[in-house]
Amino acid sequence: MSNKQHSTIENLQVLYEDNHLIVINKRAGDIVQGDKTGDQPLSETVKAFLKKKYQKPGNVYLGVVHRLDRPTSGIVVFAKTSKALPRLNKMFAEKEAKKTYWAIVKNKPKNNEKRLVHWLKRNTNQNKSYAHQKEVNDSKKAILTYQLLKSLQNYFLLEIDLETGRHHQIRSQLTAIGCPIKGDLKYGFNRSNADGSIHLHARKLLFMHPVKKEQMEIVAPPPNDPIWNACL
Repeated sequence: MSNKQHSTIENLQVLYEDNHLIVINKRAGDIVQGDKTGDQPLSETVKAFLKKKYQKPGNVYLGVVHRLDRPTSGIVVFAKTSKALPRLNKMFAEKEAKKTYWAIVKNKPKNNEKRLVHWLKRNTNQNKSYAHQKEVNDSKKAILTYQLLKSLQNYFLLEIDLETGRHHQIRSQLTAIGCPIKGDLKYGFNRSNADGSIHLHARKLLFMHPVKKEQMEIVAPPPNDPIWNACL
């Protein structure tokens, strides 16, 4: 992933902001939180953005609520107050926040819509999860529902609702039904995307505002490329 792909203050896409939270449309290639690569995480870019916007002299408080895989784009929520963070963390941990993803896959699934149940076993050395039809040692149950939204010339757009939140769940489960995500070499697609992204996008999030107690619905436009654009 080239450095040009990483978000800067100037190209940060803010989907929503108030006193308690800020919601970003993550670009593929950004890491949400710092890791061993040492690359600047999105959390630090958002802090710099808030510091500049509000001309804050000291440190900016920002809490990481959840993550998205590096090659994935879409909605990421950060807490701006210590009041909002534990409430948001609890909401995401208890699956009260409803996440909807879009994925572009190479093969048309057998069914236009289906609930998939697998048992995922994670291989930490490979940073990969394998989907099994039956429970195996150290596996976790993974459930999602997909529906076919659109058929393109060579690809198919699926909308996915997650019931569980497992490591690489969507990537692993779609590969298990013969529908690897475009660009996802790790999970069986035949070639990578030029920018290192995969065509998986966190499209929509429904959740209760942690302080105002209002129902929130955030929708993130997918990246600007010909295939995503053909889906809109």
